[in-house]
Amino acid sequence: MTRTLALTLAVAGVLASAPARADGTELRIATLAPSGSTWSKKLAKASEDIKEKTEGRVALKWYEGGTQGDERDFVRKMGLGQLDGAAVTSVGLSMIDESIRVLELPGLFESVEELDYVADKMWPRFQAEFKKKDYILADRGEVGWVYVLSKNEIKSIANLKSAKAWLWGDDTIVKALYKKLGVPGVPLGVPEVDAALTSNRIDACYTSPLAAVALQWSTKVKYRTDLALFYSMGATVLTKKAFEGLTPADQKTFLDRMKKSGNDIRKAVRKDNADADKSMARAGVKVTPFADKAEFQKQAEGVWTDLAGKVYPKELLDQVLKYRDEYRAKHKK
Repeated sequence: MTRTLALTLAVAGVLASAPARADGTELRIATLAPSGSTWSKKLAKASEDIKEKTEGRVALKWYEGGTQGDERDFVRKMGLGQLDGAAVTSVGLSMIDESIRVLELPGLFESVEELDYVADKMWPRFQAEFKKKDYILADRGEVGWVYVLSKNEIKSIANLKSAKAWLWGDDTIVKALYKKLGVPGVPLGVPEVDAALTSNRIDACYTSPLAAVALQWSTKVKYRTDLALFYSMGATVLTKKAFEGLTPADQKTFLDRMKKSGNDIRKAVRKDNADADKSMARAGVKVTPFADKAEFQKQAEGVWTDLAGKVYPKELLDQVLKYRDEYRAKHKK
């Protein structure tokens, strides 16, 4: 046997005995969702399904409750290869492709039906954009209608201006809205909000009822406005490198199960947001009528225009409004 032939056979033997590329893959995924929350439970179910369907080849290891930092930290760690993915809000998604925030503009939608109609049509476009940036965007989940929660009543724009209102430092949309309304804002990361409410560093924040209960912010406020600022969405993203480490069959399983998970999360979140709102009411959180709704809508639409060409192309905003108006025309009362 020649030396070359022996070496060839040895290499072949090593390759034959090596596990397939996707065998035993553990995907490390971070989220701000607390353990035991609606999002955590649905994502855990998707993980179980993926592991079962891939016969144990693919497992998802979740880092919950912001143990890996804020969403900016998640995106940074994915870029460094320290995480394989993250289940994030659209703020986290915007750090990969900012134009996706066009779906979360203040005052844009009047109902979840409008939102679903527009988002379903737009999502494939965003998935293609994320792929260009080496990320796989799974189906959308959501947080729900976002309200201002506060220790003191906020009945007007003037009240909001005088509040020590939290601003998620990475939230481009709310930052622009606050600027338009003249609200100073106290920039903090999500993991800092609970302590800031406790210490009175802030006396107002914004989120959905379900998130407020899950994060325990609801125990530190007395009021929420009846004005929804916008509808908050999110999704799970995976680095393209991690995704391509799976076999084609396992890639399909991952996407199929995450699509089902997204649908399950939307259904559950909508129900649980209503339940959380009732829970807050029983705990004494009062809903305050917001008197300046017309002025808010006017300023909100100004934000749409201001951010066109900066956060998203104007043609993308035009497309979103076209689909929204198309839905309204089809469902006139």
